[in-house]
Amino acid sequence: MRPFKPATEPKDLNPTDKIRANHIVGRVLRLEPGAAARQLTEVLDNFEGRHRNLLEIFEIRAAEMEEALEPHAVLNKTQRCLIGAYFLHEYSFEASALFNPSIVRHPDQSGTPENGCRFILSLRAVGEGHISSLTFRSGTIGADGSVAVDPAARLASVPKVGSRTSRADGEDVEVTFGPDDDLSERVIFPVTAAQANGIEDARFVEFTNDERTTFYATYTAYNGRAIRSELLETTDFRTFRMTPLAGQATRNKGMALFPRKIDGRYAMIGRQDNENLYLIYSDDLFTWDGGRSILQPEYPWEFVQIGSCGSPIELDDCWLLLTHGVGPVRKYSIGAVLLDKKDPSKVLARSREPLVRPEPAERAGYVPNVVYTCGAMRHGAQIILPYAVSDTFSNFATIKVVDLMKAIAD
Repeated sequence: MRPFKPATEPKDLNPTDKIRANHIVGRVLRLEPGAAARQLTEVLDNFEGRHRNLLEIFEIRAAEMEEALEPHAVLNKTQRCLIGAYFLHEYSFEASALFNPSIVRHPDQSGTPENGCRFILSLRAVGEGHISSLTFRSGTIGADGSVAVDPAARLASVPKVGSRTSRADGEDVEVTFGPDDDLSERVIFPVTAAQANGIEDARFVEFTNDERTTFYATYTAYNGRAIRSELLETTDFRTFRMTPLAGQATRNKGMALFPRKIDGRYAMIGRQDNENLYLIYSDDLFTWDGGRSILQPEYPWEFVQIGSCGSPIELDDCWLLLTHGVGPVRKYSIGAVLLDKKDPSKVLARSREPLVRPEPAERAGYVPNVVYTCGAMRHGAQIILPYAVSDTFSNFATIKVVDLMKAIAD
């Protein structure tokens, strides 16, 4: 359920009648008690199986609308629920696409098979109007590297918006899901003006600092005209804080945070010029300026531009950075780069050919000729790579670290 916001009608009427919402409320109030009760019963019969706690949802929406409405008679429970229903609509948040996945270890590893791992997969979901939201799945990785995704829940839930803190560049917002909401039910929709048209391409990373683990995700906030980079923070995937990032280096897409500090500073891979990749440092995690160009397009499959495909992955002797390259006819492929462990500005090796590229049988879709990921993870001797196909659906690839290193070196 999403809020429905009727438009204002440009009629030369008195102020009370100018707002279409007040017209709707007036019509509900004019219903006879019996007719109102029958109408609410019909709504419940029609929608109750599709949503949990429907009457509570109606009540909450009626309370949200109260401040926007002109003075009116005191509403009884039936009228309040009906008014709430009239200002809601169903939204199919994955109807157009489900893509650009990112993967991290699940914070709860209880019950995991021996030498296995539970994971959380985040995905970008797109529905009507090309509105992007953030949704999740869970699953397990077996000792042999096999991947199994848990079945998704039938229902979906949105979080309660908690604290909002105004900043010069926007708002910090905290949102919290109910304790009984399954992970796959949780959908984070845009909640600020800067995010109005989408929360795009979250790159999650399990960040360790002084033995404390926090899950961060850099993502693109899009308001329909402009973009900016923001940061999401959580420890349990139930409560999330979203914060705008500041600084000249945050004005482009695709920022990816290293999983730990380097020489006492936060580090990020980002693209500042729509073409090259930069290494950027910050003292406070939220302000990013400057940066050093470390990677430029070099091979035909990436001549248009390159970008990060998620946070760098720490290997025994180096950092593994997955990249995307854009080639002829805007064809997106995935490659990899090895960076020096102590000084990530030093490039040790890079793949001459893509590791994953669009296959002829799977190149059509919402955006054709694209394979893309927002983050892989290491599990033992293997890299687990979730990736999207043609911005339509998502899949997995796995490769042993030793084979990946060889492929990059060849």
